[in-house]
Amino acid sequence: MIWSPDAGEPPPPDAYGKRGRKPAPISEDAGLSHRAWLEPVRGFLFASGLTLGDLVDRSGYSKTRISELLRGNGYYPAWEITFSVIRALGLPVQPMRRLWSAAAREAEKPPGWIAQCIEQVAVQPEAPPIAHQAFTEAVADAYTAYARAFLLTEHRARWVVAETFDILWLCWSQAATSENINRYAWHLLRSRVMARAHRFPDGAPDLRTAVFSTAEVHDTSPDHLVVLSELVDLFDAIGRLPHDQMDVAVLRYLCEMPAHQIPDILGLSPAIARAVDHHARAALECLLSPPSTRE
Repeated sequence: MIWSPDAGEPPPPDAYGKRGRKPAPISEDAGLSHRAWLEPVRGFLFASGLTLGDLVDRSGYSKTRISELLRGNGYYPAWEITFSVIRALGLPVQPMRRLWSAAAREAEKPPGWIAQCIEQVAVQPEAPPIAHQAFTEAVADAYTAYARAFLLTEHRARWVVAETFDILWLCWSQAATSENINRYAWHLLRSRVMARAHRFPDGAPDLRTAVFSTAEVHDTSPDHLVVLSELVDLFDAIGRLPHDQMDVAVLRYLCEMPAHQIPDILGLSPAIARAVDHHARAALECLLSPPSTRE
C-alpha cells in the first residue's frame, strides 16, 4: 500500500505492518506548498518500513527535529535537514528543492535565507527520468488549460502545473508502476488545482469568472449580456458536477479540447469517457432547466 494523490494524508505505519506508534498528523499550520512535499515524503517513509529511529540514524538529526519536520510543526525546516531526510529515503533532490523553496516563500522566509540554505548543501545536477520528461511534455498544454479555467491567470496555472510535475517526479517510482499512470498524474493535478481554486461556501469550485476568458466577453452584439449571463450559469453548473464529469466538461466545453484527446489526458478508456460526457450533459441540462420543467 502506497500514498496516492487522491489519498490525502498517507496511511499510518500499521497499514504497512510497520513497527512503532501511529504518527501525529500534519500540523494545521502547514501551508499548501508545504503539504505538497510533506505528504509524499511521509508516505515514502511509512511505506519504506523505516522507523523514526532508523531515519534519525541515517540523517544524523535528533528524533525531536525529525519528528517536527514530518509533522510540519514549528519553524519551517532548513534545506539541510530536509535534504538529509530525502537523501535517507532515496528521493530525487532537484524537484524536492524546488518544492521546498516554494513552501519557504509561502512561509514568508526571506530570499536571502532561502539562498543561504541552498548554498550550504552541494548537490549534483539531476535530470528527470526520460519517461517523466516525455509524459509531462505530452500533457503540459492540456494540464495548463485545465488549471487556467480554475485559477484564471496563466502565471498561476503554469505554477501549479510545474508543482504537479515536480511532485510527479518525486513520486515517479510509484507513478511508473501504477496501473494507470495517466490517471495517477491526472488525480495529482486535480488535487493541486482544487487546493487553490476559489470555492463557494458549500465547497464547490467557482468557475463563473472563467467566463471572462472566453471569446464571448469581447462580443459587442445586442445579445451580448444575455449570452454572458447564460455562460455564467453554465460555468457555475459545471463546477457542481461530480469530479469526472466536471473534468470532461471543463476540458471539452471550457478548454475546447477535441473529444478524442480527452480520454488519454484523463486516463480513461474512450468508452468510459463518452459515458461520463453523456452523464455530464444530462446533469447540466437538469441543473440549468427551470424548476417547473424538472417535474
